[in-house]
This record gives sequence, C-alpha cells and structure tokens, in this order.
Amino acid sequence: MRIVQKPKSLILNAGLAALLVLAYPAMAAAANAQACVEGLWPAAKSAGVTRATFDRAFQGFTPDPEVVEAANFQPEYVKPIGEYIDRVVSDKRVETGKLKLAENQALLGSLETRYGVDRHIIVAIWGVESNYGVQPGDKNVIRSLGTLICTGTKAKFAKPQLVSALKILQRGDIGIEAMNGSWAGAMGHTQFIPTTYSAYAVDQDGDGKRDIWGNVPDALASTASYLKVSNWRAGETWGYEVTLPKGFDPKRVNEATLKPLGDWQRLGIVRVNGEAFPRASDKASLFVPAGTRGPAFLLLNNFRSILRYNVATSYALGVGHLADRIRGSGPFVHSWPTDETHLSLEQRTEFQRLLIAQGLMTGEPDGVIGPATLEAVKTYQRSKGLGVDGFPSLTLLKALQSEPPPANVVAQPTAGGAQPANAEGQPADAGQENTGGLAPRPEGTTSAPEKVN
Repeated sequence: MRIVQKPKSLILNAGLAALLVLAYPAMAAAANAQACVEGLWPAAKSAGVTRATFDRAFQGFTPDPEVVEAANFQPEYVKPIGEYIDRVVSDKRVETGKLKLAENQALLGSLETRYGVDRHIIVAIWGVESNYGVQPGDKNVIRSLGTLICTGTKAKFAKPQLVSALKILQRGDIGIEAMNGSWAGAMGHTQFIPTTYSAYAVDQDGDGKRDIWGNVPDALASTASYLKVSNWRAGETWGYEVTLPKGFDPKRVNEATLKPLGDWQRLGIVRVNGEAFPRASDKASLFVPAGTRGPAFLLLNNFRSILRYNVATSYALGVGHLADRIRGSGPFVHSWPTDETHLSLEQRTEFQRLLIAQGLMTGEPDGVIGPATLEAVKTYQRSKGLGVDGFPSLTLLKALQSEPPPANVVAQPTAGGAQPANAEGQPADAGQENTGGLAPRPEGTTSAPEKVN
C-alpha cells in the first residue's frame, strides 16, 4: 500500500479551521457586545455625553456573567421577615451605628438642621445599605448596566441608569475606575442609583464633586437630601410597635388603609410601652407582617418616605428599627413567631453550630442563613436519605440535636477558600454580623433613648 502524506499546508489549514470553529462563539459574542454598545451611543450623545467619555467608559467592554447571574437569581430559601430584621439589626450593626453617630456628630447635626431628617435614620440607612461603607459593591457600574442592557436582562431599567451614569462621568464627579457599586448600579456608601444621584446628590464639603463613594459627608448629605424631597417630616418618628386587642383580626384591615392614630386607639390598639400617641391626628396604616403571633406596627408618613429609598416594607422596617436601636431603644417587645419553617436567631445559630460540629461547614455560627448553610443542610439531608431542599426546619434542628458528635471530624471547606470566615464563608471583617464582642458605648451617649415622636 502506498501511503501519501498530507501536505503541511493542508494540516496547518485544518488546524487553523478547528481553532476558528472553537473561537467563533467568543468572537461572535464580542461582536454582538460591540454592536450593542454602539447602539447605546445615540442616547448618550443626545444627553450631552461626549464621544471621548463614551469610548473611555466602554473601552474593552465585555458583559459580566456574574451580573446576569445576580439579576436572574431566584433564591430557594426566602428569608422570613423576622430573620431579615435580625440580620440587618444585629447587635454588631447597632453598636457600630452608635460609634458612627458619635464620630460624625457635627456633620449629622448640620444635616438634621438643614434637611430636617433624623440623624439616626441617616445612619441607619448607611448601615443597612453598605454596612457603614464596608460593603459598597465592587462591580463597575458602566459594565454592570451595559451587561443588563446587552443581555436583555433588565434593559428597561438599565438604559436610563446608564445614560445618567455616563453623565456623572462626563461631569467629573468620579472616574471610571472608581465608579463601582452593586450589580444593579447602586453606588456608594448609601447606594444611590445613577438617576437618583443625578437628581439629589449633594456636594456637602464644597470641593466641586458629589462623591458618594469615598466622601462620607457627601454620601450622608445626599441621603438626607433625598429623604427631604420624599416628604420626610421633621421631629416625627416612622411608626410605633403596638399591641392588638384580644380577638382582633388584622386580615380584615387593608395595609393601605390610613386612619388617624386616635381611630386605631379607639379600636383597642395601643403602644407597647403604654404611652399615648403624641399626635392622635397623625394618619397611620396597620402592619402585621407575621400574623397575630408576631410584632404589629402602626406606620406613619416617615415610613412611607423610607419606602421611597427601597420599596420593600421589610427594608423600611429594618431601617426604622435600626435607627431606634442606635438611639438607645431596645428590641421589639413582641418576638417573631417560631415554628417548623420560622426559626429564631438563637435556633438558627444553634443549627449552624451543630452543622459545624458534624463537619458539614466551617466558620463561626452567626444565625445568618446563606449559601454555605443551605449547602450543608442539603449534605445532611442526603446523608440521612431525606428529601433534599436545603431548608433549615425545626424538625432538622431537632434531628441534629440528637446526633452524637462524629469522631475525627474534618470540616468541609466553605466555598471561597481557607481564609478565616464566619459561617457563610465571608471574611470575618467583611461586614457580616455576628453576635459576639459588642463595642463599648461611644462617649457622650447615655443609655436612655432620645425622644422622637
């Protein structure tokens, strides 16, 4: 048999063709991204953005897959409101808030005078939004918004935000490298989206820039400015925890129904501390998020102002409660209900401690249910032949409590490496709450809460 060798050029061409086939998807994606970016230019130009600013902002642009993942994320474990409040109003966040209040006393006093917004609310929003600047987000805002548009993920929301972000760059308030935020483009210490920033951000220190990323006075002043235009009423609180009369059915009351506080009182609804409502004519809505076994609230105008910041009632309740705790008030009088699917903070912390003891996760238990806890629960369920849903239920807690500690436990590593971490695999100093090591009370404060009605 005669063997004929293939010409070298044919072999090279075949190899090149194979490489092109492999590279084509990436090349096509890059071409699509560039076409998408170019399609954004007319709107930017109409808004006064120069071509130089536009090109600088999108230099080397590629969509960020993590942004798409975050935008499409549907959590299998949805935190009950009580668990959310426990997390955002942790002891550590309260004590840090008191320190921040003392450190920024002069600034907050001037903002309170200028805008009429309670300083404790300003600090609480700072705490909930970025953990007092520790977690402001590390995603480039232009790339994130461009990704949302070019992947069709949340394009309707992202398009006006992108134009506003480009105008911010054009104005020179921040450089492209430092313009970071969340996957959705929320920016800085108090997480303004670009359109809100453009309308309400403040240059508090007079340096010519509205720097909410690295300048605390600008960030806190911007928050106060936004709350003022959101109809904040000076000298008034956000709401009251109340006690419902025996037999009262909150389901018969629409949460959107506004009644004067005096009317609610005539129905037998009173403040938990027994004090009278300062202004019986103030209109309030009844909010009973966990049913009659949990806390109940009468929500006032300023609660609705906080909702302008974030439309979730759990968020506004967390901000209001954190502000009260920073002021010196105690926890809610009525506890959040616990049952098969609603564990208390102590039960969640115990759940994590037992998972760690079984070698299913590492770190320090903090009661915050996140990916590491959910994965550890699934591993335990598989080992026992149970249905695998990752849900930390009361039944599973009791099962773990009955387990003997295994010999020679080698803990399963949490996702993200071997760095010191809390129970959710986050660095210990990354702003995750824990229940130990309360900071000392800042000088100049007292244990008695200040009076805000």
